[in-house]
Amino acid sequence: MKKAKLHVEPTFDFELLGIVSPIRDYRMAWLINKELELNLVKADDLELEFLSAEKLEISQYFLSLPYGFIQLLKNKALNSSEQLAYLIPELKNLDYFLLVQDETDQLELSNFMEKLSQNPLVQSIVRIDISKLKSKENLLTY
Repeated sequence: MKKAKLHVEPTFDFELLGIVSPIRDYRMAWLINKELELNLVKADDLELEFLSAEKLEISQYFLSLPYGFIQLLKNKALNSSEQLAYLIPELKNLDYFLLVQDETDQLELSNFMEKLSQNPLVQSIVRIDISKLKSKENLLTY
């Protein structure tokens, strides 16, 4: 009998911002809600299991839009061995990721970046090219 293989190529149809800030995740969500006039809500922590048998719990805040979503993910977390681990290990200098998927193109990321960078609690904010990330599959949480 002939075997058929199904190859699925994930699509990364969202924009990604990286944020450096020393504040805790709930304060970051509050700051984003205040500055960008959004309503990010705490969602269940993401549980990522890796082949190395390590499990990683990532704090997340989520806002569902009519044609997309906005998601705040914490980059740093403790793994199941109580060691510091990262959602995107090649970007250890970033504390948070803001994923923005908007199929209507009504949300302007440049406005997001401008408003957030003016806040003294945000040290840095950068736009990230997802195609250049090695561990970009970790961002597929929906």
